[in-house]
Amino acid sequence: MIRVPMTAAGEKALRAELEQLKTVDRPRVIADIAEAREHGDLKENAEYHAAREQQGFIEGRIQDLESKLSNCQVIDVSAIPATGKVIFGTTVTIINLDTEETKTYQIVGDDEADIKAGKISVNSPIARGLVGKEEGDVVNIQTPGGATEFEIDEVAHL
Repeated sequence: MIRVPMTAAGEKALRAELEQLKTVDRPRVIADIAEAREHGDLKENAEYHAAREQQGFIEGRIQDLESKLSNCQVIDVSAIPATGKVIFGTTVTIINLDTEETKTYQIVGDDEADIKAGKISVNSPIARGLVGKEEGDVVNIQTPGGATEFEIDEVAHL
């Protein structure tokens, strides 16, 4: 079985979503289905079909979350001594040497990635180019716009 890396915060968020689906959303949809059944003919009952579709989505998402959580390896980067080296879970500040633009990213698992929140997948080209490097290193990363040089300004264990 392949273990999928995940930050402690990512695991907590998935567990919260799973709890919401099981304790709030699933019972609500079951009640909606029961109510729609009382309206009579199920063949032409749009409320019933919409509720059943919603139930299918919820059950699928529950299975997906349970599978991800059972296969995850939680890595709490704050418990790992800071060495200045880029590893999974660290927050990295890089400087684009062409534009002098500074960006900060946290390297996270695939399910946690959210570029708008500054979280990039460990499997993304930028993260792959950074992992294993240290503060002060200059790395050449192939981006959609072509090869770009970045300097690793800071590596934080948050």
